[in-house]
Amino acid sequence: MRFGLETNYAADADDLVVAYADPALYAAFADLPRASAPQVLAHRADGDTVHLRVRWFFSADLAPAARRVIDPAKLTWVQESAHDLVARTVSYVMVPDHYGDRFSCRGSYRFDPAAAVAGAVRRSDGDLRVKAPLVAKLVENAIVSGLEDQLRAEVPIVEAYLDGLDG
Repeated sequence: MRFGLETNYAADADDLVVAYADPALYAAFADLPRASAPQVLAHRADGDTVHLRVRWFFSADLAPAARRVIDPAKLTWVQESAHDLVARTVSYVMVPDHYGDRFSCRGSYRFDPAAAVAGAVRRSDGDLRVKAPLVAKLVENAIVSGLEDQLRAEVPIVEAYLDGLDG
């Protein structure tokens, strides 16, 4: 399933792309609603490009039907990303630690200055595939909905992080 999401920030687009490339930001994501305490596994700057590998842990409740076939403790993945600080773009792939034969996700996002007001818009595009007989589309829709919630929940955390850098 292809998806596209937009998230609005009061912060500047250039500041946002730098923040998301900073491994220190991810410690602030410990209390997100659907993923907890991400771990930065690798960080490498190569000119204007920053490469990150971050392990995420799913922390939301799963429906009983899903728990019959998925162990919530095994819902972990590594997000491998390349952050182009000049173009304000990020490309990523999510590599599941478990269930790799049933899940794939890759995409990109960019930070654009907001047109009508101060701030920026994060435009995310991706391709998510779930292999699950009869319920794949339902699961894909649920994951994208959860991702949208997650991205909205990041906004105040990232803005507070940037405020802390300024102060």
